[in-house]
Amino acid sequence: MNSRHLFLMGGSPPFGQRLGRMFTELACGSDGKIAILFLEREGWEMYMKKYTSALISYGARSFCYLPLSPDPAESYLQELMSCSGIIIGGGNTENYRKFIVDSETGECIRRMYMNGIPVAGFSAGALIIPEHCIIPPIDTPKRQHLFLKGLGLIRGCAISVHFTKWNERENLKAAAGKVNAATGYGIDDDAGVYFHNEIQADDEGSIHIYKNGIE
Repeated sequence: MNSRHLFLMGGSPPFGQRLGRMFTELACGSDGKIAILFLEREGWEMYMKKYTSALISYGARSFCYLPLSPDPAESYLQELMSCSGIIIGGGNTENYRKFIVDSETGECIRRMYMNGIPVAGFSAGALIIPEHCIIPPIDTPKRQHLFLKGLGLIRGCAISVHFTKWNERENLKAAAGKVNAATGYGIDDDAGVYFHNEIQADDEGSIHIYKNGIE
């Protein structure tokens, strides 16, 4: 079985220095092609530089910009599967989940991840990656704590993003208890956690880890 590589980032891009270099190297450096999946909105072209600039400095040269849709075309899926690294962007978490988790796009991501393609999620992109997609009240229109099906790339943990900014300590502890997760990861803005074969192997920035509700 191939080694699996997962990066969960707590805020908006760019990557931090260490995890950005690691992601670029795992995505085959200058010989690779990195897919960026995002919700299309006005000005998205300029925003992509926030993802690419740090990675270019570590040798990345080729990027593929893939706006999400609920019913992706076969050409879209073929383009995604031709990539050697995947970044899932941030924005409206419920829409990211809707367009990825239960679609052909999500199935492609799962297959690619299992085949060793590194996957990174920023903010909303990080929230949809675990088995349980836990969306805090601050991130939903009706201020509800949502517990939904996630991509399932990692299990046994609860993830919180924008941890300090959103004051998520109690929400994360409650969420971990509800889904029976032994570990809760509170990831601050400008921080990230790297998992190798679903085991935490590195981190960068401010990370708050709770084991059975205790930090």
